[in-house]
Amino acid sequence: MSDNNIAERVRGTIYQASLCLDEARWEDWLGLCHDEFYYAIRAFSPEINVDMTYLDGKRADMVTLTEMLPKHNSDHSPLARHTVVYTVDVDEAQQTASAVSSFTVMKTELDGINSHLLAGESNVFLVGKYRDQFRIESGTPLFSERIVQLDTRRLDKGSHWPI
Repeated sequence: MSDNNIAERVRGTIYQASLCLDEARWEDWLGLCHDEFYYAIRAFSPEINVDMTYLDGKRADMVTLTEMLPKHNSDHSPLARHTVVYTVDVDEAQQTASAVSSFTVMKTELDGINSHLLAGESNVFLVGKYRDQFRIESGTPLFSERIVQLDTRRLDKGSHWPI
């Protein structure tokens, strides 16, 4: 399989992951991840000159987290990701790939209660980059690592789900 074909499949996997996360289809999202998947959400703080970690875990931790999400007191306002894949680098010999994508997450308020926003109003919720690593198995890219590097450093209530 050519590098271009694998790169297109990697892009497709990244976009499919965005749809799964938008629609809270956690099992489908995890189905795109390798058994040894690692996931972290970080943001650099210039005030303390260090990366802050909001979430960090392996695939098993993400399974537990997503199984618990329906039991959490969460903001159920819908999220919509706009993801743009910047680069995909394929190492065909190693059957791996890496990618960098930019994302913006929009949030549409359901009720506007306890918020300065009105019901139905949409706003930018998060901005950042995905730094992804993939393993290619039988031509299928699976996430082996996703580092979510946020530009946004102030997270709202009920934001304890994968981004």
